Amino acid sequence: MAARIAALDTPSALARLENADAGEAARALASLPPARANDLLSAMPAARREAVMAAAPAGTDWADAQRYPEGSVGRLLEDPPAVFTGDIRVGEAVDALREVLKTRMVTYLWVVDEGQRLRGVVAFRELLYAGRERRLDEVMIASPFFLRPAMPLVEAMREVVTRHYPVYPVCEDDGRLVGQVRGQVLFEQQAFEISAQAGAMVGVEKEERLATPLWRSFKFRNPWLLLNLLTVFVAAAVVGYFEDTINRVVVLAVFLPVLGGQSGNLGAQSLAVMLRGMTLGELKMTRIAGIVVKESMLGLLNGAVTGALAGAAMYWVVARDGGGDALALGLITLAAMALSCMVAGLAGCTIPLLLKRLGADPATASSIFLTTLTDVVSMGSFLGLVTWWLL
Repeated sequence: MAARIAALDTPSALARLENADAGEAARALASLPPARANDLLSAMPAARREAVMAAAPAGTDWADAQRYPEGSVGRLLEDPPAVFTGDIRVGEAVDALREVLKTRMVTYLWVVDEGQRLRGVVAFRELLYAGRERRLDEVMIASPFFLRPAMPLVEAMREVVTRHYPVYPVCEDDGRLVGQVRGQVLFEQQAFEISAQAGAMVGVEKEERLATPLWRSFKFRNPWLLLNLLTVFVAAAVVGYFEDTINRVVVLAVFLPVLGGQSGNLGAQSLAVMLRGMTLGELKMTRIAGIVVKESMLGLLNGAVTGALAGAAMYWVVARDGGGDALALGLITLAAMALSCMVAGLAGCTIPLLLKRLGADPATASSIFLTTLTDVVSMGSFLGLVTWWLL
């Protein structure tokens, strides 16, 4: 059951779990990554969730993790299997661990005081070389690094990226130990979040998996496609407004996809860099105004280069057919490309910032909004300049 529900989106997974008794459901969830198990538990009706949590296998406690928001370290918590006070002898700790090791993997011993505040950590290597009569507070590493449960995963990843410990203690602000999280689980969850980002840009829900049923995938994707259809009509309306111009200079129709595609790709580059920076937390270390200016200037420079090539192509096509306006149309193509690419770079870095300010996921359907804007600006500026020149 665990293998089946791991490949499904949340609604489909919950449907599979409905017919299982609480114990079977709990065992299946315990086999999943902690974040996934806690997401499924939080989506269950309250009565069902309580029953499943009460039937959790030994050493599994989801109660603490349910108190913390999605996307936080707290959602990855597991009970620490080896917690001792500092006055415990090494020999006593080793004897106590003999039974624990039959069911749990123990990497570190956490040393706490009477208030369960973390004092130190003892690695197995220290137990191996220490005498049985020595106290744990004599062989522990004092004041160890720890994560906080409310810490977002992105922030936690920045904290642990240079440490590479197999297990991290998780403590509240007052130092009270509430659990532990494995480094592998942290990286797996972050990898999943990053992999979902590309789909979110084009309206694919993070929940959707390869095994998601046909009808549910349709419901996930169709609203965003309808929104995309609406935005495409906006771009089409711009072209329709300049229908008379296109009828008079038919060659313009050939170059419309060139401008739209080039500015769209450039905007997507800017969008990808901005989303990566937001994911890695680099945005906090850099001035937003500087980023906006940089991306706009990059768009202008790239637009000037590609615009020069497109303008040369326009000049050649018109001149080949004996048109007398070849130079003017070539220069207009250059100007429209430079302008639209500059706007594309500006939009690529500001759209995710605006979505975040509005409280939405910065990646959600950002590509749809970006494509609409770049199409409208590129085609509108190109046809508008030609119309102005003709008049």
